[in-house]
Amino acid sequence: MSSRIIPVPPFDYVVFGATGDLTKRKLIPALYHRFKDGQFDEQSRIIGVSRTKWDDEQFKQIARDCIAEFVEPEYQDKKTIERFASIFTYVPNDVSDEAHWADLSSKLREDPRIVRAFYLAVAPDLFGPICEYLAKKEYYRRDARVVIEKPLGHDLASSKQINDEVTRIFREDQVYRIDHYLGKETVQNLLALRFANMLFEPIWNSAHIDHIQVTVAESVGAGTRGYYDESGALRDMIQNHMLQLLCLVAMEPPASDDANALRDEKLKVLRSLKPITGDAVSKFTVRGQYRGVSSETASVKGYQDELPPEKKGSKTETFVALKAEIENWRWAGVPFYFRTGKRMASRVSEIVIQFRAIPHSMFDHAEGAPRANKLIIRLQPDEGVKLLMMIKDPGPGGMRLREVPLNLSFAQTFQERTPEAYERLLLDVIRGNQTLFMRRDELEAAWMWVDPIRQAWDASSDSPQPYVAGTWGPTGSIALIERDGRTWHEEDEG
Repeated sequence: MSSRIIPVPPFDYVVFGATGDLTKRKLIPALYHRFKDGQFDEQSRIIGVSRTKWDDEQFKQIARDCIAEFVEPEYQDKKTIERFASIFTYVPNDVSDEAHWADLSSKLREDPRIVRAFYLAVAPDLFGPICEYLAKKEYYRRDARVVIEKPLGHDLASSKQINDEVTRIFREDQVYRIDHYLGKETVQNLLALRFANMLFEPIWNSAHIDHIQVTVAESVGAGTRGYYDESGALRDMIQNHMLQLLCLVAMEPPASDDANALRDEKLKVLRSLKPITGDAVSKFTVRGQYRGVSSETASVKGYQDELPPEKKGSKTETFVALKAEIENWRWAGVPFYFRTGKRMASRVSEIVIQFRAIPHSMFDHAEGAPRANKLIIRLQPDEGVKLLMMIKDPGPGGMRLREVPLNLSFAQTFQERTPEAYERLLLDVIRGNQTLFMRRDELEAAWMWVDPIRQAWDASSDSPQPYVAGTWGPTGSIALIERDGRTWHEEDEG
């Protein structure tokens, strides 16, 4: 089964921060795959902008090098790579120096049929100045689009300031706030699973679902990323990625697949979250920080060991677990458990829908008690959907109940490469489709819910609970869920 390729119109994609890690690791490989699959051709241009004094040929060579390093060998085709590199051009530009902006003007085409997009792969404090410069001359067009990356602030006030600076120039329908989690195929399939099948939606409520778990675990550490120590797991993962997943799981059916119809329903979920404030913070949240571990075969540094001397003693959390509640008709009484962290037992992102147990079992004399059904939506790795259900174990001699999975593996079912999230999102910008991008009011509603938790932690004298690298987090996260008579789903279950 092969996917259908829908071409996009020609574009001028201007990437500020063209020499940065995001551009090299994600943006260039993503655009190459879409070029290789025929979604755009040599009529389009990729215009790099950065302070580094490169010329066009050096930027083309960077594109070739990125493909060689970050694209799987089986997808590297020499002729295609050269065709792709031919559309790259470069402008050395310190964005604070107005004299350099004329060079960018000469690269942009005036044809209104060519979509103009600006990708700001730079620090957030440059978003405002860049947008101001774009507004001064002929760079700005009413149909131009601007893409901004996180972190979009460190709290509600700073987020509002950044968005004020951007939307002073670009209207809301021109702004694309990117969250790569929303571009994952499995995340989008969550919409199809819920709203394109009659099977689940009638039971997608508190009458049939006991609780929901969302886990995003990484086996790698924070390393020497300066940004992470200023952010922590709450801001880095909960405030954006995981609350967006919550919205897709919990929202009401939108009236259509229009971007604003969907985002309206997501906003309702965020505004229905029960605030976690005051004493509730210590009761319903757990923060942790990984410690090093040594063995005969390997040695892993703890978070404190990875920090520069001036950062020693940091209370930045590398793990968060929390219990959330949505105060509306559909979800009243259903807890949502979140868990995310660095240096955990394995790399896995998944959503677990735990259904309620059957009200009465007729199998009094059967071997094995019936277990409640469980739907597992795996985002990474091994993307797929698994439904755990009870059957009779084959064979004579009585009733033996057994839990088995109905397993939909994307790799086995579709037998083709699954596009990376940035491939879809980058071209959705060109299409003008904002469905998978956050609207400003969504972002601010998420900050309003997260800020009191952060403030309570900052005011507390307690340090994050320690956990050993390579485990599933501190013991407090186990207690968080087990005091409700529940347990975390681990990836080797079922």
